[in-house]
Amino acid sequence: MARWEAGRADMERLIADKHLELVTGAEANGVPLLEKAHRTVATAAEIGTGDPYSSYVLAYDAARAACTALLAQQGLRPTTRGGHYAVEQAVRSQFGPGFRPFGTLRRRRNELEYPHLPEDNASTDEAAEAVQSAQRLITAADQLLPRLSFFGK
Repeated sequence: MARWEAGRADMERLIADKHLELVTGAEANGVPLLEKAHRTVATAAEIGTGDPYSSYVLAYDAARAACTALLAQQGLRPTTRGGHYAVEQAVRSQFGPGFRPFGTLRRRRNELEYPHLPEDNASTDEAAEAVQSAQRLITAADQLLPRLSFFGK
């Protein structure tokens, strides 16, 4: 399998800054995370009308699992220092603007988790859009995952 070159300099910086770390063995298998993403987004879709807040958060979790699956397949994982933002930087750098919605989901999820106003909550429409965004990211990850090899190779 060929080395993935897109975003290589950014990825090397994320590793050097300890925002990502190299992993091996079972941790370097993105398939279980991608399967989890599929299950989580299905749950998010099911509860959207009854609990839009939880639906949005689950949609974000599904998108994060899909993006993290891509990194795992490359033998990488985010550190506590890099967190979810490192995942966003890594997938956008390597896989392009089609992964921009992950950043939007991440920022909005933070607003929902740490609201400025008590009434700040996700609407049913917003939750449905989040589920659709997550599904698109998962579909993209489904297509990319088999093409990836370890980052260092």
